[in-house]
Amino acid sequence: MIFDFRLKVFQTVALKLSFTKAAAELFITQPAVTRHIRELEKQLNTALFVRNGNHIALTTAGNILLKYATKIFETYLLFESELAQLNDGLKGNLRIGASTTLAQTIMPKILALFKTAYPEIQFTFTRGNTESITQQVIGEKIDVAIVEGQMHYPQINYEKFSDDELVLVTKSGNPLARKGEIVPQQLLDLPLVLREHGSGTLDVISKALSEVGINLKDLRIELQLESNVSIKQYLLHSESAAFLSMQTIVGELKRNELSIVDIKGVEMFRAFQFIQLHGRTSKIIESFKLFCRSHSNI
Repeated sequence: MIFDFRLKVFQTVALKLSFTKAAAELFITQPAVTRHIRELEKQLNTALFVRNGNHIALTTAGNILLKYATKIFETYLLFESELAQLNDGLKGNLRIGASTTLAQTIMPKILALFKTAYPEIQFTFTRGNTESITQQVIGEKIDVAIVEGQMHYPQINYEKFSDDELVLVTKSGNPLARKGEIVPQQLLDLPLVLREHGSGTLDVISKALSEVGINLKDLRIELQLESNVSIKQYLLHSESAAFLSMQTIVGELKRNELSIVDIKGVEMFRAFQFIQLHGRTSKIIESFKLFCRSHSNI
């Protein structure tokens, strides 16, 4: 959606009066919820919640913001409806791509809804790691894609889609899960399962760990796999740990199959980005990007 995600975080916390419940609904960690609220309070220069132990309540300013946030979201829905009417009759062909994490999580829903909203648009969908998808855009085999990662090519136009968080996880029966939090240096002793080379996820992990003095080559890498689904299945039958997107582990967290292990002082956030060749746009591509923003829950 177009609005600031922090406003959505605030509304969710305000309605549930629980940072933990808001984190579960939004598929982000509790520290991330806390960070978003603090940034919003800093921006507005006022407290939005009164904190009393494990309980929270809205301040006067918080109640005012909740009232207007509700109106903003209602207005957005009206805007989305009217915009869809303008796009009636849009037709043509579109070649869509997505990196693995996105292809396994939010894209199936978006593609199904897009097909319903635009039945006259014929599209194909390709998945792969970030490097593979990027090369297919450069090679003019894909019109528009959504990828994660740090790489940048001069011939590619990058446009932010949304944010995501990576967390360290292990199976709930692992002794590591009972610790709840470790310091960065303890990572060196853990058997880890990582994504393959060329993965945008691996780029983000490498950058975040380098900031606390850890190099990927110093880790105990037990195995590298090409999909989050494979990594999750491996974790459930081993004593290993892995860095995975919050988007990919919602079901396992709810079923208490996987547990998050916080790393003190380390946060791994990344931006999902639309990519396309410079100068290669169309009404269909722009409509697709707007549709993705409107129907993503990230």
